[in-house]
Amino acid sequence: MSFFDDEPDEPTRVTRPARPRRAAPAGGPPGGGVPPADIARRRQFALFGGLAICALLLLLFVKSCSSTRHKNALKDYNREVTSIVQSSDRTVSKQLFDVLSKGGQSQDVTVAVNQVRLVAEEDAKRARDLNAPDDVTAAQHDLEQVMNFRAEGVKNIGDLLTKALSNQPSAVAAIRGIAGQMQLFLASDVVYSQRVAPLIVDALDDNDLHDQAVSPSKFLPNIGWLDAAKVGNKINPDAGAASSSVTGEVKPGTHGHGIIGVKAGAVALSPTGSGINRVPAKAPLAVEVTYANQGENDESNVTISVKITGGPKAISSTKRLNQTKAGTQAAVPIQLTSVPPSGSSTTMTVTIKPVPGEKKTDNNTTTYTILFT
Repeated sequence: MSFFDDEPDEPTRVTRPARPRRAAPAGGPPGGGVPPADIARRRQFALFGGLAICALLLLLFVKSCSSTRHKNALKDYNREVTSIVQSSDRTVSKQLFDVLSKGGQSQDVTVAVNQVRLVAEEDAKRARDLNAPDDVTAAQHDLEQVMNFRAEGVKNIGDLLTKALSNQPSAVAAIRGIAGQMQLFLASDVVYSQRVAPLIVDALDDNDLHDQAVSPSKFLPNIGWLDAAKVGNKINPDAGAASSSVTGEVKPGTHGHGIIGVKAGAVALSPTGSGINRVPAKAPLAVEVTYANQGENDESNVTISVKITGGPKAISSTKRLNQTKAGTQAAVPIQLTSVPPSGSSTTMTVTIKPVPGEKKTDNNTTTYTILFT
């Protein structure tokens, strides 16, 4: 048989082992297909529930951070308010009333008041610039009013002070004006104590900040500064404002005093022109001034002064009477702590300062020539 006549061998077949079928997940459909609808819903609920819990936790975290920031903002606001009112009370008020109490005894009174004025204006500006949380919006408005009252009062007093310290007739009106400005300070104290402080306390309590103390504030030392007579006594007793009322109104009827007589020690003095009065040069010297209220009105804060000139130095003393009764006469003792040396020829001038409404003043002053022996 020919080679080509041979029948070809059949190809050898290789049989591969069958691949084992992957087991379906427990509870899953046979063959790994789409899970049943109820299982898919449970998975979705679990997913959405987890997301909701995460969102809730995030919201609580953000809210907690926001609450902490808000509480800190309230604490900061309270601290800033405390700093401002303490500056106002301890610096502005203290220095202002120290200066006013010294009156003309301080050489740079107006300069000192203007320096205080700058601090008051800075305190007012600090108050306006505060970043107030919403809880204290009303308190912030009232605080600005308080500090503006104080800055305005200090400014106005500074403007009036030069006249109030002068010897001009306008001094009395200026002193009354200064007493009027004290009303601003009183108003600021009332607004702070009745509005600002309680509103801040309420805001702190509403946010569980019970451990925070709200600073008190008192600018006006005492209500005596509302009285023009007392202000006059402090600032410029010689101006005569102590004899006037706060309003400056004069009661109807006549007003005024007259000097009846004067004694120096045991010597009844004769007015100048009636001879020389000889008085022992012994200190202290008791001078007794007899006066009469010759008007139809009682008078308050009446000033009587005794002054000796012509010796080595001027010697003077002043007595202030709380009240004199209309139509009455009285004697007032005034003591001079020193006298001129023996042999000094001097002039003693006794004066009752005119009161508001007094028209006859020619008997308010008497002079006496005295030779001390």
